[in-house]
Amino acid sequence: MAAMISLAVAMGVGRFAFTPLFPLMVRDGLLASEAGAMLAASNYLGYLVGAMVAARIKVKAATLLALGLISTVIVTAAVGWTTSVPLWAILRFVAGVMSAWTLVATSAWGLGWLAAQGRPHLAGAIFAGVGLGIAAAGLFCLVTAGPEVSSLGMWIGLGVLAGTATLVPLAVSRSLPAPVVSPGATAPQGTSHKPHSSTGGLIVCYTLFGFGYILPATYLPALARQLVDDPQVFGLAWPLFGTAAALSTVFVAWGLKSVNRLNIWAASHLLMAVGVLLPAIWASLVSVSIAALLVGGTFMVITMIAMQEVRARAEGNTTAVLGRMTAGFAFGQLMGPIASAVIGRFTADFATALNYALALSAAGLLSSAFYLWRELRRHHAY
Repeated sequence: MAAMISLAVAMGVGRFAFTPLFPLMVRDGLLASEAGAMLAASNYLGYLVGAMVAARIKVKAATLLALGLISTVIVTAAVGWTTSVPLWAILRFVAGVMSAWTLVATSAWGLGWLAAQGRPHLAGAIFAGVGLGIAAAGLFCLVTAGPEVSSLGMWIGLGVLAGTATLVPLAVSRSLPAPVVSPGATAPQGTSHKPHSSTGGLIVCYTLFGFGYILPATYLPALARQLVDDPQVFGLAWPLFGTAAALSTVFVAWGLKSVNRLNIWAASHLLMAVGVLLPAIWASLVSVSIAALLVGGTFMVITMIAMQEVRARAEGNTTAVLGRMTAGFAFGQLMGPIASAVIGRFTADFATALNYALALSAAGLLSSAFYLWRELRRHHAY
């Protein structure tokens, strides 16, 4: 429960609160689309830097978790204390750094305890926290959004909500700082038992996943707002996304006893590719809703499966290996808006550029799905 709440705060609020609040900040005249893209890229860059640094920080996972959570709460609330876009960019950068630290630390700490207790099937509950955090942030915006409510006040409100939730993981990580893993308890369910040297291709697939999911994860509410301007309607896209993410990890974790992790990973990339491409070829609230379900229902499954698979293959410092995975993901998601911006220089408008970028993202997801299936067949050949 503590690890689940930790991811809900760090990722659902620290990383993704900007997504439902972005169209509301545009509504309030605080941001233009170009500035919003810059703030998103700043957060992605911070996530990349945080992941790279996390692999080198020589502190206990529980300590890194506490530092990341406390800082996330502070920088989230601080967005509502200013109207300076450059300062927002700095705050979103720091939020990205802290989110990466917390994800790496929570994965090492939480999965370590599950392995020590011989209960790896509960990994789905831990990673469901991201979806729960996304849904909670989306519902908070949906309930509080109104003509008389400032988006700046909503940032502060989210910070207070996150700070309250953070008390649980801070208390538990302090009382249970480090798991004691018994022999034979380190291999999670569904492991393919591949050696440590085989993680390179998986990191590339995880990088393509970061590139593939980030555009819909950033612009789903904005795409919905282009179709209908009522926040009570377009605001539903994000809670739908988060709910799908939360439920999917629990369901998939239950099925890991009978299905190989690489198979689930590859199938998730395929389904996500469909969800990424759908809004580009069919502009409607129905397509945006289906995309929210497909992308939301697979992105945390991929995160959970990938973290478990690489952790099973790691030797020695699992935090460092998970940090490299997160760094690859962060690099991929940073390339998403950059690719969209480059394409935009050769297209007539933002919508056209986004559609081309979505198609490119879907291609990356499909290619990585084929690689994972080939890796699975190679494993069975041995």
